[in-house]
Amino acid sequence: MMMMLNLLFQLYSPLLISIFITCAAAVDTITLNQIIKDNGDTIVSPAGNFKLGFFSPGSSKNRYVGIWYDKISTLTVVWVANREAPLNDTTGELSVSRGGLQLRNGNNTVMWSTNSSGSFSLVAQLLDTGNLVLRDRGILIWQSFDHPGDTLLPGMRIGIVSGKDIHLTSWKSVNDPSAGPYALRVDPNGYPQLFMTEDAISSARFGPWNGVRLNGMPNLGANSEQFVFIDKERYYEFNLVNNSLVSRLYLTPEGNIQHLRWINRTRNWDVFSTATSDNCAHYSFCGAYGVCSISNVPACKCLEGFEPRRPDDWNLADWSSGCQRKKPLACEHDDIFSSVEKVKLPNTNQSWYNQSMTLVECEAACRRNCSCNAYANSDISNGGSGCLLWFDDLTDIREDDETQPLYIRMPFSNLTSHTTRDHDSKNKKQTITIVVSISLGSILVCLLILAAWRKKRRSKKKIPGSVAAPDKIHTNESGNEDTELSSYSLTIIAKSTNNFSPDNKLGEGGFGPVYKGVLEDGREIAVKRLSETSTQGLDEFKNEVKFIAKLQHRNLVKLLGYCIQGNERMLIYEYMANKSLDSFIFDASRSSILDWPHRFHIIHGIARGLLYLHHDSRLKIIHRDLKASNILLDKYLNPKISDFGLARRFTGQENEANTNKVVGTYGYIPPEYALHGIFSVKSDVYSFGVLVLEIVSGKKNRGFSQDEHNYTLIGHAWRLYKEGKSLELMSSSLEASCVESQVLRLIHIGLLCVQHHAEDRPTMSSVFMMLGNENALPPPKEPAFFVEEEMPQLRSVSSVPTLDSVDEITITLLQAR
Repeated sequence: MMMMLNLLFQLYSPLLISIFITCAAAVDTITLNQIIKDNGDTIVSPAGNFKLGFFSPGSSKNRYVGIWYDKISTLTVVWVANREAPLNDTTGELSVSRGGLQLRNGNNTVMWSTNSSGSFSLVAQLLDTGNLVLRDRGILIWQSFDHPGDTLLPGMRIGIVSGKDIHLTSWKSVNDPSAGPYALRVDPNGYPQLFMTEDAISSARFGPWNGVRLNGMPNLGANSEQFVFIDKERYYEFNLVNNSLVSRLYLTPEGNIQHLRWINRTRNWDVFSTATSDNCAHYSFCGAYGVCSISNVPACKCLEGFEPRRPDDWNLADWSSGCQRKKPLACEHDDIFSSVEKVKLPNTNQSWYNQSMTLVECEAACRRNCSCNAYANSDISNGGSGCLLWFDDLTDIREDDETQPLYIRMPFSNLTSHTTRDHDSKNKKQTITIVVSISLGSILVCLLILAAWRKKRRSKKKIPGSVAAPDKIHTNESGNEDTELSSYSLTIIAKSTNNFSPDNKLGEGGFGPVYKGVLEDGREIAVKRLSETSTQGLDEFKNEVKFIAKLQHRNLVKLLGYCIQGNERMLIYEYMANKSLDSFIFDASRSSILDWPHRFHIIHGIARGLLYLHHDSRLKIIHRDLKASNILLDKYLNPKISDFGLARRFTGQENEANTNKVVGTYGYIPPEYALHGIFSVKSDVYSFGVLVLEIVSGKKNRGFSQDEHNYTLIGHAWRLYKEGKSLELMSSSLEASCVESQVLRLIHIGLLCVQHHAEDRPTMSSVFMMLGNENALPPPKEPAFFVEEEMPQLRSVSSVPTLDSVDEITITLLQAR
């Protein structure tokens, strides 16, 4: 008997040893058709750092597949596979098949999967970093680090990586790992910074990155972090200086960011550092140009040279309206830059940056651009380098211990000894030089004005077709001289546009063709040339000059000058590299370029521009022709409202007006204006609502059709809203990038704006507030929509002149009432 056993042992011992070695080697992997059951089965990373298996969080009885620390006594889960699809019993099985890593319940239903098809060589492995990877023949095809939950482990990245938006999302509670309201993500626009969002609305900002740490948040990460931004990738990475430590960044269910370290002695997680969570951490707590200080009472104050925009609100401790300049910028060469220190730098979402420029070059770049509000070094390491420019309002500033200076553009009249930046300890000399230069310049200007006046006196007649003296236009609607634009000769404009070459033609509207030009100093311009056949003419030309020359806002196109010579009338604008909005949203091949974040940003910018026109400018302007082709996009896809040829000004307490000449564009004009000639700020609100629905859907309001009905886009949107199917309105190109809650909210706001009766529509100030928060919205009433057969009055006027505007029709209706 013993001889028989010895013989069997000799025969089978190699096989037994082989099986033992295979099992030992496979402790960290799941191979094809291998099953991890919810009966205590687990896999452990090679060095025993992490374990994967089934667990129940907190007091919950639901079962999840997760990864947790194996050497720590307190169960600390760092990743959950099926966080949105819990199992309600212990029949779950995790396995690898040719469809990837899959979790099935007792009914063999797939509850969660990596959706990563491959060959019979698929293997899942748990690494010592806590990363669960899936490989096919050694090639990585999926990893859990690309799908984080509420924890950032050393070596993980959040941001834009390989075209994917990777971000942290909080748990709903300690008992429920499904996605909570808070997310920590890298801003995809402007200079890199971290944002905390609550229900997709910005609630806190951490940054920008200054080459060493997040500006304004020096304790977060404790020098174990870095930002990488190369080509199209930008991501925040958390690493450890000492690999013997057990450390992680954790986004709590309450929305706090904590840097935690495990302390063996106390057997507990220690909060090593945390992102600031006081009132000043709330995003833009003090509004534009406001500074928050947690040690001050009240907490908010305005930057020097600024004052509260709405003093009454500030007295009631509502600082959200922010501050405005005491003295407007004239955008002169002698503007100064006030140095502000010990503050967190403003939001860089709309900023521009160059990593190779010096600070002197940075100032020069900001000075050359009238839209530049401030500048700073982008990197503080090695004495400072790089350039960061702000073109938007300066928001979300708080007092801090940061020593990185911020240089804010101010008019020369604000010059004070303690605010002027000094590069080389020659402030006095520079100031004297500036004063002398201004004095000499003023004398020269006076001499030129005197010469022009004498020339005008000697003139016996005006130049044919001119609307003002050929060297400048400077009369406002009251006859006062307060608007002066640069005059360009026909020779200069013809040369800049290659003699109005068809290759330089950007498009054509009701006014006439628009050409791209390049001036001798390298500036790119857009030349709007009044055509001889245009039904718009002298009145619209004067109107455009009269209004837009006085309106300065980042979301309004900038008028640089004009050209009047003989019968030629031209307006010279800043060049907008991406042309008009309609060329994107209505074009099947280009619509995908504008993903959801870009479209949301564009809608927000249009609203901001209209708010300025209606409420914040010194004129109360009704645009009257707001449409997709009149929204231009700069090289950063920032929206700017253009074409003020049909604009009207309201004065005093005037709220609406009547006209017997109805102008505008089919599909964008409200019913009270089209049918009765009554227009008001609510007319623009209606047009804005149409624009919102068009931007979300990628469809035109006019000409929209469905097989089952002949509604306009507005009617279609209303029908879907009533049926609870509003999301079906969204363009299919937005499916991968959209935030569903934002899309639904924007559609709701759009329907509020197009309600039939003007008094039911919100003001632009209300719209702007709706866009910026998640408060409940009132239900919309039935909108003003027409099927094509319901517009006989607009289509039967045979004598109505029409103005072609790109691929739309701008109408002028006489005797509308």
